[in-house]
Amino acid sequence: QVQLVESGGGLVQTGASLRLSCAVSGRTFGSRYISWFRQAPGKEREFAASTNWSGDNTYYADSVKGRFTVSSDNARGSVYLQMNSLKPEDTAVYYCAAGGVPGRRPSSYDYWGQGTQVSVSS
Repeated sequence: QVQLVESGGGLVQTGASLRLSCAVSGRTFGSRYISWFRQAPGKEREFAASTNWSGDNTYYADSVKGRFTVSSDNARGSVYLQMNSLKPEDTAVYYCAAGGVPGRRPSSYDYWGQGTQVSVSS
């Protein structure tokens, strides 16, 4: 059973940085891709970034491209999301998810973490 645990969220001011971590255990062929999604209050869950375990395939949503960087540590079984130049509109619960193929829709992923809150004040 694939399990994911996020950490690193918090309350920061506009322009600050945060680094989220996703610890993945029980990896299988069906967890080759790890993605970060986020969900703001009253909004649908949206794709932010994705990587495979070798780190040679990464994808970003236009809204975070150039500010967020996704990376993986295959030996540790962890994936990270470095978030720079944070804006109030980045405020959301951030989830990591594992799936066998890359995708931008939540339905592409079978395994999810519990989420970590990121709040950016203006």
